[in-house]
Amino acid sequence: MIRHLLLAGTAAVGALTGLAGALPADARAMWSKDEANRWYGGQPWLVGANFTNRSAINQFEMWQADTFNPRQIDQELGWAQAMGMNVMRVYLHNMLWENDAAGLKRRMKQFLDIAERHHIRVMFVLFDSCWDPDPVAGPQRPPIPGVHNSGWMQAPGAARLADASQYGKFEAYVKDVVGTFARDKRVVAWDVWNEPNNAGGGNYKPTPRKTELVAGLLGQVFDWARSVDPTQPLTSGLWTGETWDRQDTLDAVEKIQVAQSDVMSFHDYNWPEQWEKRARQMASYGRPVLCSEYMARGNGSTFDGSLPLGKKLKVAMFNWGFVDGKTQTRMPWDSWKKPYTYEEPTVWFHEVLRADGTPYRPAEVALIKQLTTEANGAQR
Repeated sequence: MIRHLLLAGTAAVGALTGLAGALPADARAMWSKDEANRWYGGQPWLVGANFTNRSAINQFEMWQADTFNPRQIDQELGWAQAMGMNVMRVYLHNMLWENDAAGLKRRMKQFLDIAERHHIRVMFVLFDSCWDPDPVAGPQRPPIPGVHNSGWMQAPGAARLADASQYGKFEAYVKDVVGTFARDKRVVAWDVWNEPNNAGGGNYKPTPRKTELVAGLLGQVFDWARSVDPTQPLTSGLWTGETWDRQDTLDAVEKIQVAQSDVMSFHDYNWPEQWEKRARQMASYGRPVLCSEYMARGNGSTFDGSLPLGKKLKVAMFNWGFVDGKTQTRMPWDSWKKPYTYEEPTVWFHEVLRADGTPYRPAEVALIKQLTTEANGAQR
């Protein structure tokens, strides 16, 4: 059973379980709290990053055949292993599957083979509501100089989200990808949709009726994933708002996230006091808690502040970014308004390592290694 934080009260989840809706006849049931906690009790303390290799600007460059870079991935995951990381959160895209399903799955297997050599497991993300709402496959545009995550693509994207005739493709994508790896122990979990009610960010035009459209689709995505009987938990993380343990403050999307997640997850890029408050709110549902995004130095979120709390409360921890590269997320969010084209930011926003593998801040790498060794022992 989960210790510390997960002993918090569980009454808040009861009022939400009816929101899950009827599952397909062949779907596995949502895990009970006991099942979820037994699973988590068998895991080491999970610590890692949101991973995009440094030569990829987005999901397409990471996974498409022409730009997939296993040698670089192997090098970077070796760096992660050396500092004690044992998990990575990695984004997919539905269009990758639509354009080359066999190739995508083959490269996912190759990625998992590489990760396994470094004793790293993977949480894949199926859909994402952040940044560019008009994804285009094939060769990707170069980074906008000085701008944070200037080439990242939403999945499924605005046009596909608004077109119900596309939903059959989404269903096939989810069932095929999750079904292919449903019993692969190297996959630690499935994050079915990243920040689903996010308007998008950057300078992009917001998608009309986005929250309404996502609320109509997100439950189906959970259902499709469950229908192939994955042995791994499903989740989708809350990221905005102040009172996640109160049903009356959750929007329609958040209610589905809370009601259908086997394990709870959240994002927080604030000072440690706020991080702990949010972690305890998520723990009120009586399920394991994963912090699937944190660490934005200029915003008050640091390894020094949040990672020791994660260890104390046994919350899985995934910081944003690993090696500095084409995503340019060392630049802060405000770079969309004032690009850092003539000077580096005074403090790197995200990322752990420079492109050559040396630490941006050696004390951070030392802390990660110290805490993971204390929790899990020395890496093999």
